[in-house]
Amino acid sequence: MQAQVLDREGKEVKSIELPKVFSLKVREDLIERAFWIIFTHKLQRKGTDPLAGERTSAESRGTGLGIARMARVKGERYQRAGQAAGVAGVVKGRVAHPPKSEKVIRKRINKKERLLALAHAIASTANIELVKKRGHKVGNLKGLPLIVTSDIEELKKAKELLALIEKLGLKEEMDRAKRGMKRTSGKARRRGRAKRVPKSLLIIVNKDKGISKACGSLPGVDCVKVKDLSLLDLAPGGKGGRLTLWTEGAIKNINDNLINLPALV
Repeated sequence: MQAQVLDREGKEVKSIELPKVFSLKVREDLIERAFWIIFTHKLQRKGTDPLAGERTSAESRGTGLGIARMARVKGERYQRAGQAAGVAGVVKGRVAHPPKSEKVIRKRINKKERLLALAHAIASTANIELVKKRGHKVGNLKGLPLIVTSDIEELKKAKELLALIEKLGLKEEMDRAKRGMKRTSGKARRRGRAKRVPKSLLIIVNKDKGISKACGSLPGVDCVKVKDLSLLDLAPGGKGGRLTLWTEGAIKNINDNLINLPALV
């Protein structure tokens, strides 16, 4: 497969041969399965104190008193005496089914299956139908993958990167991400998740010479080095076909910096 390389002005400068991985017939089921398994690797274990709500002298008084048999705090003539305790569903009682830190939440996947899913996710970035299916606005792009010269890795300012993106015909995509931003409220906001930002353009580079800094203030735009590429970047939510901008150096170094993809193709 051949693909055109564009310069900073959006003009075609040369043609290069694409790695074999881009010719794979995409398996969306494999991408989704692998994504959610890898997603569990960044989850944090949660648990409670096993004795929470059970540090009490409460004991049932038995039958014959005309009251419920549940455990009650011992003593008399003070506020807590006689109140139900040590069981679930009462004031200051224990939680019925608390989260347990020993619960196994990390799932595992075979190495070859994970690498094959990564290969299919890379191939999905060249499938314009999958890209549109994710909701990306591709404008008048002639084809995918979208490849630019490696000198964009030196961009350090957001306005320079934004100008490049607009010259590539992706202004509508940037507007979509900006419109989709949503300010959150309540508990999510108190915990640091002040806003929700849609996933937009993914820029894959061979060497980061400052471009990641330029991506910082552009909503939904992410930058990753090809050697650090992951399904979490390529298929957010388990859906392949993320709109991706490759540099020429990243394309040439897919096989060297990632895995032996030809063996999987």
